[in-house]
Amino acid sequence: MSLDFESTTDWTPTDWTAIGEDSLNEAITLRRAIHADPEVGLHCPRTSDKVKAALAGLPLEIREGTSTTGFVAILRGGRAGTAGGNGRTVLLRGDMDALPMQEETGLPFASKIDGAMHACGHDSHTAMLVGAAKALCARRDELPGTVVFMFQPGEEGHHGARHMIADGLLDSPLPEAGFALHISPNMPMGHVVSRAGTLMASTDTLRAMITGRGGHAAMPHDCLDPLPIACEIVTALQTYVARQVAVTDPAVLSITKLNAGSAHNVIPSTVEMLGTMRTLSERTREQVRAAFIRMVEGIAAAHGAVGTPTIEEGYPVTVNDERATDLMKACATAIGGEGAYQVMPPMMGAEDFSYVLQKLPGAMAFIGAAPEGSDPRTNPPLHNTKMTIDERVMAHGIAMHCAVAERFLANGFD
Repeated sequence: MSLDFESTTDWTPTDWTAIGEDSLNEAITLRRAIHADPEVGLHCPRTSDKVKAALAGLPLEIREGTSTTGFVAILRGGRAGTAGGNGRTVLLRGDMDALPMQEETGLPFASKIDGAMHACGHDSHTAMLVGAAKALCARRDELPGTVVFMFQPGEEGHHGARHMIADGLLDSPLPEAGFALHISPNMPMGHVVSRAGTLMASTDTLRAMITGRGGHAAMPHDCLDPLPIACEIVTALQTYVARQVAVTDPAVLSITKLNAGSAHNVIPSTVEMLGTMRTLSERTREQVRAAFIRMVEGIAAAHGAVGTPTIEEGYPVTVNDERATDLMKACATAIGGEGAYQVMPPMMGAEDFSYVLQKLPGAMAFIGAAPEGSDPRTNPPLHNTKMTIDERVMAHGIAMHCAVAERFLANGFD
C-alpha cells in the first residue's frame, strides 16, 4: 500500500500495516495473558514482568521509578547522530492497569482474579505498545532519533502518569512529543477518532458533610434535619450548572450518593454527599469548584447547619496539540485510507495522559475495536463487565504507533 504524506521531503515511510498484521498473533497472546491476570492500581508487578519478558533481548534501556511498577523502555535509533546531536525523541504510551470489576464476558481467557477486569482495554494498549517496540527495534538502524515506550500503571484514578513524571522517568531524554492510543468498542474497527484542542474533561471527586441535629422523626421541630438541606444543595448545584455555566464551555456535576440515617423513625445528625465534577477547561473547573464550596457552606448555614465541602483533585483537562493531532490524522489516513480518521466532539471522560500533555506537546486518539458483526452503537462500552473487542484492532494500533513515531523522528511536526 502507499503511505504518501505531505511535507515529507527526506523520508520514505515503511509499510507499517503489513508489519502490524505480522505482529498480531504475538500481540494476541500477550494481551490474553494480561487479560486473564489483571492488576489494579499503581503496582502491577505481574503485568510489568510479562511486558519485560516480551521485551527481553531487544536493544532497549529499561528505566524504573520508585512510586509505581511502571517503567520506560528507551530505543536509541542507529541514525540518531547522523545530522549532529541525538536526533528527536518521541514518547509512546500504553497503560497497564485494570478496573475493580467482576468480569462477565465468558471469554476462555477471562479474568482469573476475583473483582478485577480489563474492562477499559489497557491489556490491548500494552500489547500494542510491545508490538510497536519490537517492530521499531527491528528497524533500529534506520531510526534517526529516540523512542521512549512508557508502560504505565495506575491510569484508572490513581494518577500513574503523574507519579512516573515525578519519578523523573520522562526527563532523560525528555521527549519532544508524546502520543497515545485508546481502544473503543463503540467505534468501527480500525477507525481513528480524535480532535485538536480539548479532547477529554478534567475530573474531580466532590464530597460534603452536612451536620445538623438528630432526633425523633415524629418531632422534626426539635431537630435540625440535614436531609432536606442536602437535597436543596443537590438541586442548587444542578441549577447553577444549568444557568451560570456557559454552554460553550460546559461542566457536568453529578451528586451520585447520599448516605444518611439508620431507621425509619430517626432523623440523622449528618448526611454524607459524594459526586463528580467534569469540565472542559481549567477556567470553568475553578469556577464550579468555587460554586460547590460556596453552596455547600452557604445553604447549610442558611438553615443553621454546618456544611463541610471537600474536593479531591482528579485529572486535568486532556488537551491535544494541533500539530500532533494533524500528524496522527495523516498517519491514520495513510494506513486506513480516506475516512479512516474522523473528528470527534470533546467527551466528559478523563485520562491521566493529560499529565504527559501538560509536560510536552502531543496527542491522544481513540481507535475503533467493535467486534466483527456487532453494532458499535449498542456494544457494551468501556468500564462494562461484558466489554469485549475485536483483537485485530491491535494490528492497526501497532501500525499507528510505528508510523507516528517514524514520521515524527524524520520530520518532527512538519
